[in-house]
Amino acid sequence: MTLLFKVDNDRGQAWKSLFQCHAPDIDVRLWPDIGNPEEIRYLATWQPPPDVHLLLPNLQAIFATSAGVDQFDLSCLPPRVEVVRMLDPGIAQAIVEYACFAVLALHRKMPGYLAQQRQQQWNVQPWVAAHQQRVGVMGLGNLGMAVLDRLRTFGFSLKGWARSAKQIDAVECFAGTEQLPQFLGQCDILLCLLPLTRDTRGILNASTLAALPRGAKLINLGRGAHLVEADLLQALDSGHLEHAVLDVLNDEPPAADHRFWLHPGIWLTPHIGAMTQPETAFEVLLANIRRHQQGETMIGRIERTMGY
Repeated sequence: MTLLFKVDNDRGQAWKSLFQCHAPDIDVRLWPDIGNPEEIRYLATWQPPPDVHLLLPNLQAIFATSAGVDQFDLSCLPPRVEVVRMLDPGIAQAIVEYACFAVLALHRKMPGYLAQQRQQQWNVQPWVAAHQQRVGVMGLGNLGMAVLDRLRTFGFSLKGWARSAKQIDAVECFAGTEQLPQFLGQCDILLCLLPLTRDTRGILNASTLAALPRGAKLINLGRGAHLVEADLLQALDSGHLEHAVLDVLNDEPPAADHRFWLHPGIWLTPHIGAMTQPETAFEVLLANIRRHQQGETMIGRIERTMGY
């Protein structure tokens, strides 16, 4: 069995070393040194090369090196090629860390205090207890569930929204487009962890942002295309939203003249929420390859019609 990695060289070498040590029966190759393309059965990559199914005629599965697969053009892949998203426990841990940092910073009014420091002001802002702070999470997959589980320890009033109905302990759950306005109206802090699909593209727009309570805050850890950037700027400039923490954008990095860079109501980070690490992802990837070899369903295999 041959597995091809199309990743940066340092990470590729780390992956190759792990397989040589723990699964030497799997031949690991690093792009662009693919050898005989007919021997390659598996590909692990952020984004496949064009016409990958023609380049690798016996390809059976593509493993995304990310939790999402929206960067793939699934229409170009034949049905015989399975697509599997990465369920690296390290990704979940990193997302939990970032989500807690952002929620706690907004809850404790850190953007305002940092602005005061720059102006040499020493003012105490009104205190809000955690149980009075309503935190809503959009997207209740494994990442959303992990974030809610950790946020629960702080005592926040937790809300959750997903495409289909869920039941989560100590979380008031909402589902579907008909319950979205009701959910949004109860979010003082809104955190987006949705997968990017046709239905969720642009979901953070003028209408949904207006449905949030005045003074609400937004955190986007999903994808840049979830957010209509002009609508966010309007909501911040009008005072309807108080602050936004953004780790993902439509264009990364943004243009030098993009208003997000210097906007006082925005914290911007360069897509650092999480990154697959070979050391934590290796066991998950190897287990899936073994499942495939044994004719079993791989964990994280996406449904083409749903896009995740």
